[in-house]
Amino acid sequence: MLNKLKLGIRTKITLGYIVIILCLLASVIILNNQITSIEKERNNIIQHDSKIYMLIDRIEIYILDMESSQRGFIITGDSGYLELYNTAYENWRKDFNELYQLLENKPKQQETLNEIKTTIEHWIATSGEPSIKLKKENNIEALTEFYKVDLGRKDRDTIQDQFESLCSDVVATTKAEIKKLDKRNGLLTLTLLGILVFVSVVAIIVASGISRSIVKTITEVTQTIKEIAASKSNKKGRIDVTSNDEINALANATNELLDTFEKKQFLQSNIAEIVTKYQGISAITKLAETFLSEIAQKTQSSLGAFYIRESIDNNIQFVKKATFADDSDSIGIESFKLGQGVIGQCALEKRVLIYNDIPEDFRLIGTGLGKVPPKSIFIVPIIFENDVIAVIELATMTGYSELQQELVKQVIGTFGLTINSVLGRVEIVRLLNESTTMAEELQVQSEELQMRTEELTMINEQLEERTKEAESKSRELEKAKKELEESAEQLLLNSKYKSEFLANMSHELRTPLNSILILSEMLAENSQNHITEEEVEFAKVIYSSGEDLLGLINEILDLSKVEAGKLDITFGEVNMSEVPVQIEQTFVPVAMKKNLQFHISKAENVMDVFYTDEKRFQQIVKNLLSNAFKFTEQGSVNLNIKQLDLEQLTNNMQDISTDWLEIKVSDTGIGIPKDKHHLIFESFQQADGATVRKYGGTGLGLSICKEFAKLLGGWVSLQSEEGQGSSFTLTIPSLPNGLEEKKCLEPGMYEVAATNDIFDSGEVKEQQLPEIQEVSQREVEVFQGKNILLVDNDDRNIYALKTALEKRRMNIFVAKDGLECLAIMQANHKIDLILMDIMMPNMDGYETMSIIRKQMKLTDLPIIALTAKAMKSDRDKSLEAGASDYISKPFNLDQLVSVLKVWLIAKGSL
Repeated sequence: MLNKLKLGIRTKITLGYIVIILCLLASVIILNNQITSIEKERNNIIQHDSKIYMLIDRIEIYILDMESSQRGFIITGDSGYLELYNTAYENWRKDFNELYQLLENKPKQQETLNEIKTTIEHWIATSGEPSIKLKKENNIEALTEFYKVDLGRKDRDTIQDQFESLCSDVVATTKAEIKKLDKRNGLLTLTLLGILVFVSVVAIIVASGISRSIVKTITEVTQTIKEIAASKSNKKGRIDVTSNDEINALANATNELLDTFEKKQFLQSNIAEIVTKYQGISAITKLAETFLSEIAQKTQSSLGAFYIRESIDNNIQFVKKATFADDSDSIGIESFKLGQGVIGQCALEKRVLIYNDIPEDFRLIGTGLGKVPPKSIFIVPIIFENDVIAVIELATMTGYSELQQELVKQVIGTFGLTINSVLGRVEIVRLLNESTTMAEELQVQSEELQMRTEELTMINEQLEERTKEAESKSRELEKAKKELEESAEQLLLNSKYKSEFLANMSHELRTPLNSILILSEMLAENSQNHITEEEVEFAKVIYSSGEDLLGLINEILDLSKVEAGKLDITFGEVNMSEVPVQIEQTFVPVAMKKNLQFHISKAENVMDVFYTDEKRFQQIVKNLLSNAFKFTEQGSVNLNIKQLDLEQLTNNMQDISTDWLEIKVSDTGIGIPKDKHHLIFESFQQADGATVRKYGGTGLGLSICKEFAKLLGGWVSLQSEEGQGSSFTLTIPSLPNGLEEKKCLEPGMYEVAATNDIFDSGEVKEQQLPEIQEVSQREVEVFQGKNILLVDNDDRNIYALKTALEKRRMNIFVAKDGLECLAIMQANHKIDLILMDIMMPNMDGYETMSIIRKQMKLTDLPIIALTAKAMKSDRDKSLEAGASDYISKPFNLDQLVSVLKVWLIAKGSL
């Protein structure tokens, strides 16, 4: 009966499809359940890991908030920072507990989390809370020591490493779970293959019952050809034939025809769409933006830049006019020349370039989720009349297909004409505007020309008058020039007179001062106990006052030398490890006497050897400390020495030296009002500058500090408020290249220079008053019976020196000038040493010493030059004239005795 049943091909095909559909439906249901299960597990893993990473990030943020608010509170003292600290302190534990619960099935990660908790709590206990407590207590010194150690840094690094370890464990766990899902996915794939095999078997069985199933293929091919012929096909699929016969060839040919047709249709439709978009645009920038946007979308580009050719000063450049998918960073360079870079080479060679191997450091493409590197770069020149008129550069994350490349090439084939037309229109509009403007200007100029013609006559008349005035002014300028030259000469002469005046004043002041100091020192000795203790104190006061006067003289001379540019600055090695000891020895007694705290600190990074002028450096520091002690009644004085780090130096400072010192002298004294900060560095100016002042001093100390700091290549700065103390900071560079060549003195020669380290503080001066001692037996043996010739025209000095030296059992001969000195030398050949004044009538000391050395041939006789002038080059002139040594008046008696002892011993050993 079945054999008699007639089923048409359509019926057989229908039955076969029904069987296949049922099999596919069953397989789809099974696969869908499996895929849904796998996706659910994968989503759970993603959500679980996302929550873990979120909690980790939040905990790290809380720790960073605690650290930043802690440092903000310590730096500023603003309690508002503690609110953020306390909030973070309370919240991190909540997130920590939630994260701990999420990792309940992962004991290793929980153990790492516990270690993180321990480290965080250790940081809070040892760094966070203690530092905040110290800041609240305003214990700055403890805070400074605390941050020198910085225990919290190790905890912060440990926390970061532990979080990285935890994240690594989470990633490893996630990968393991994903691997399990991949295995299940593999099983699902095998299942799918099995279902496909099953369906295929069923299809084959069904197909075997269908006669001539190729009728279906023939029908499809026929239908497709009809659709193509009618140009109405929207078919995107392809004919799939498994038989290897003419039907297969027919299907393949039909598929190729469909590919060609779709390609042409794609190109035509997209080209037409792009051309439609930019038609009618007259602005070149708008044209570039529109075209670039459309071409980037059609080619699935992620980045793009559009460059137009421009001629700037006869130099051809391609200037960027538009970008695609730009973000905060600028896409592409602003301009390039022919042959410059790959894009410039593309324009030079007029050919399309495609790069698929992109360097790792190439610009990343930004998306909503992050940034990814491009996979391909497409550079296309736009040509008009055999010249490159523009260049387009595109980048994509996927790569450019041949169809996309063909689309770009066809679009730019006519786009060059459009660009040229727009540029031409722009130029025409510009020229039209210029012509209109020029026409208007010509009209105005023609009207003005008529007016100016009338004005020219008047101007010519005025020019004649001005010519006469110019001649008169020229004569006046010549006269003014001569007057200026005379003024300049007068200024030079005044400067010379000033230097000479200071030298003479130095001599006139030092000469009587020398007698005052020597005689007051001798009275203070009271070797024969012939005066009372009160009179001894009077003598000490006289000595101290003389030292004050000497300090004033030296300060005025120093300031004058600086202004005249004649102060010697000798750069050499300074042992910085000895500076605190020297300062401590000088000022600790002052601090004890005034009941003040005195602290000296030197940073560890300070170099051991620093190159500067040690004398001027010491004088600046001592002057600053002296002022600090003088104006501080209670509290403390601090000296802090540190070396500036490289990042703290400006470019100008680094050009001078890479090693800079910062010496800060701070006190808790009276402070300086801000309106007087600029005054105190001026000569004879002080903060308490009233007629009746509580504090003494000349007001020259800070002025000298400022000038000396300039000579050392640095500066002195001030921070102070009235009633809040003061901080003076000396900043100077290490200048080894400024180190002068050292010159060794002859054996037995000692340089004795005038002491310039005189301070404003009376307490310091009392410490400097020399101890008065009786003449030792050793001195008696050296000096007894020695013949000393004293050459000086000042009776006061003669009396003072003769009295002091005769006490040491020396025989003193006196000459009032150089001529008397030579006469005594001719009559007495047993002179052991000469004390030679320089400025004398009839014959000065220079000429006298020269005659003794050159004419009388007494080269071994010690001659000590004594001068009150103390100006630059005096010492060199004295030594050149024949002096063995040099002492500046007024001199310390012990100093003179020491020099005499050295030279008498040296002479005795010859």
